[in-house]
Amino acid sequence: MRTTRRDLLRAGGAAWLLAQAPRALAQSRFATVDPEMRDDLALLVPMDATAATLAAFRHRPAAPHAHPAPPSALAALRLPAVTIPGLPGEPPVRTVQFDGAPGRTGRGAVVWLHGGGYVAGSAGIPVPLREAARAHGWLVVAVDYRLAPEARLAASLADNYAALRWVHDQAASLGVDRTRIAIGGASAGGGHAAMLALHARDRGEVPVRHQVLIYPMLDDRTGSSRAARPGTGTFVWTAASNRFGWTALLGVPAGGTAVPARLVPARRSDLAGLPSAFVGVGTLDLFLDEDVAYAGALAAAGVPVDLAVVPAAFHAFDGVAPTARASRDFTARWVAGLVAALA
Repeated sequence: MRTTRRDLLRAGGAAWLLAQAPRALAQSRFATVDPEMRDDLALLVPMDATAATLAAFRHRPAAPHAHPAPPSALAALRLPAVTIPGLPGEPPVRTVQFDGAPGRTGRGAVVWLHGGGYVAGSAGIPVPLREAARAHGWLVVAVDYRLAPEARLAASLADNYAALRWVHDQAASLGVDRTRIAIGGASAGGGHAAMLALHARDRGEVPVRHQVLIYPMLDDRTGSSRAARPGTGTFVWTAASNRFGWTALLGVPAGGTAVPARLVPARRSDLAGLPSAFVGVGTLDLFLDEDVAYAGALAAAGVPVDLAVVPAAFHAFDGVAPTARASRDFTARWVAGLVAALA
């Protein structure tokens, strides 16, 4: 059988189409995602958090970036670990700290809580927060709180409150104005920050100036007793992971009647008197509805709120795709709110 030039061209075209198939499939899968975020998201290896995968989930490698942020000296800076006293009857708490202006007095401070679905992660301070702390002289204290399921919410809340109270009680020696202390975090860290704001208000010992809630994890019912909104929770953090994370933290099935309502921010109805808040979330995030609802409830209770809803953005979009325009605008917005609150 004789092979003609046309046959070769046709075969080459078929090979080219086959080579393009994975890319076309990826583009189709990410069709709802902001185009500037798709390449970075495509590099992320999906992994649900479950009892079976917990060890791997905790040690998963950092996601590579198709468009990495410009190198920063602050990003490479190794931060000192400082162990502080725990609450009475509780163990000491490890923190990681960044001092934006050693020796300065009368400055603001931020207590920062890491993400990880309540079951993973460790203390760290995002580069934009380090940059703001250096520009404005803040002290930032990141808390290495105890993780679920080995520890329940009472333990992690005790660690976080111990850090907040330590900054307040040691304000004079730290050069901090104790009326200018903010708290914040992303994902589970945002959930912990919301819990900490409620706990601090209820105890009435430490005033909190502002809370930064970045796509916070606020409602155990999402993806369990309450179905997720269609189109959300496909990327990064799913309904299955959410059920596991909340169940691990609470010690009872997420979404069930045994969940103590006072432990879950979205189940609280007494929100008056909380500090001003930034709440930010993407439209593809599993937490979209709960975050928008919580922002609305805060506003209805008289709490000043800045709600940022980012179109076509998935959970943790600003970390996965930091150079996308929407990510940069989002980060600039919550940083500006924090600067204004601590001014």
